[in-house]
Amino acid sequence: MSLNLSGRHFLKLLDFTTEEIEYLLQLSADFKALKRTGTPHRYLEGKNIVLLFEKTSTRTRCAFEVGAMDLGMGVTYLDPGSSQMGKKESIEDTARVLGRMYDGIEYRGSDQEIVEELAEKAGVPVWNGLTNEFHPTQALADILTMREEFGDTKGMKLTYLGKEQGNVSDSLLVICAKLGINFCSCGPKGDVEGATHFDPEVLAECQRIAAENGCTIQLTEDIDEGVRDADVIYTDVWVGMGQSEDLWKSRIKLLSPYRVTPEVMAKANPGAIFMHCLPSFHDTNTTIGAEIAEKFGVTEMEVSDEVFESKQTRVFQEAENRMHTIKAVMYATLK
Repeated sequence: MSLNLSGRHFLKLLDFTTEEIEYLLQLSADFKALKRTGTPHRYLEGKNIVLLFEKTSTRTRCAFEVGAMDLGMGVTYLDPGSSQMGKKESIEDTARVLGRMYDGIEYRGSDQEIVEELAEKAGVPVWNGLTNEFHPTQALADILTMREEFGDTKGMKLTYLGKEQGNVSDSLLVICAKLGINFCSCGPKGDVEGATHFDPEVLAECQRIAAENGCTIQLTEDIDEGVRDADVIYTDVWVGMGQSEDLWKSRIKLLSPYRVTPEVMAKANPGAIFMHCLPSFHDTNTTIGAEIAEKFGVTEMEVSDEVFESKQTRVFQEAENRMHTIKAVMYATLK
């Protein structure tokens, strides 16, 4: 399969057809094979990209930097203190300046509107490294990981446990609908402080797409119902980057019943795997984890350490796959 995505932006998966997503996944697998065999693939020699990071990152930054260098490109990293964007210079002006110097721009920050405006004004491909609404490169890596484990994923079931709406769950909702994977969001639906829900328009669009592709979207509060027949159990941190620390108390009370434990995994299909976008609070070996344990007596949050360290976990495989899928996105849009 070969499609022409040259010059396209990568802002959200709703912008791409099923065939285009399939193409990116196959390209990702091809790049992973090249990397594993040590085969040079400096296909974009002479091009340069810039990474705009308003939110910190480990996997996204490293994936873009290593992926770009593998492809032969030069990379400039700008953290929040290294540019004037949004402070002394508008998003529009920043986009027009960088678009004259670079062949591609990555943005990781807050509002989806910012990455959309960058794309509108830059004149070069813009890639979404994470916004409050979507995290499309993560979802690509997740599906690549599933396919490495199971082969054909059509008709399988992925259950996301925890708070309903988030940039990762939004992107999983979309990509599952596009690829015919049954998606279940299992979490509290009540009007509780700190609880968030899918955007009605995004949900409705994904339900329409899912119906066309022969899969389902399930929203439930019942854990037994949610994980029944699941091939993948997925979760994320309960309070995301940029959200108020005041949410921890309410979120712990609200979401503790949805912690992924061995008992939860046992209710899924035999051979089910555990996935997480990372970072994870599965122990107290982080500053935040230690603080939460001291304040609330909780030593494991969204996933137990036993599950995180079990043979069922694929979290570090996912992390590696971020690099291969991001490399595919950059190559496809810049070639």
